[in-house]
Amino acid sequence: MTGAPSAAGPLVSVIVPVYNAGRFIGRALASVLAQPHQSLDVIVVDDGSEDDSCEVVSRLNDARCRLVRQPNGGAASARNRGIQEATGAMLAFLDADDEWTADKLGPQVTALAADATLDMVFGHYVTVHADGASPSVPQPGYSLGTMLIRRQRFLDVGPLSSVWRVGEFLDWFARAEESGLRHQMLPDVALRRHVHGANMTGADRAALIDYARIVRAAARRRGHPGPQAGS
Repeated sequence: MTGAPSAAGPLVSVIVPVYNAGRFIGRALASVLAQPHQSLDVIVVDDGSEDDSCEVVSRLNDARCRLVRQPNGGAASARNRGIQEATGAMLAFLDADDEWTADKLGPQVTALAADATLDMVFGHYVTVHADGASPSVPQPGYSLGTMLIRRQRFLDVGPLSSVWRVGEFLDWFARAEESGLRHQMLPDVALRRHVHGANMTGADRAALIDYARIVRAAARRRGHPGPQAGS
């Protein structure tokens, strides 16, 4: 059930990187600004877009939402810039072409407030296809888009690495686990992940390459050589 809008509670900084996503960014931001948890610091980082992304954001005219521009540096760079700009006690993330569910933040803020030893929480997600097919069955989502984390704990682990094409969160999460951060998966659906041509091209192959390299890097940090390339 969606709660009544409230400006009370901790300030949540929401980082939204955008690159040539003018046709999607309005939907994404609407899902953030409509959250019952209204204490928001929404930071849209434009990563050198060449379309109307910035114009769409500017037309929102919402004091909780601000636009930061930078030359194109990739999604990890844009997210790190947003983290530098953040002032909230908690951090959340959303890709410009996805959207949150109606009360993504409420259960997550409540969970962190109820347990001071909990560092971050995640929610489930559904996949929405551009062809209009019914959303997928909810799945546990260990991803930036489903996460809420205490800002200082994110900073303790360090920034997202720009080395990876698509695996920057997996690399960061491996480092968070090594640092002893405590997390919990909540049962609520937090994210509607939209799948379309623009975010599918080459993604699967890039993910496989990145994930294999991340596993080897994590193994080396733990003092184990890990699987070798080609094994």
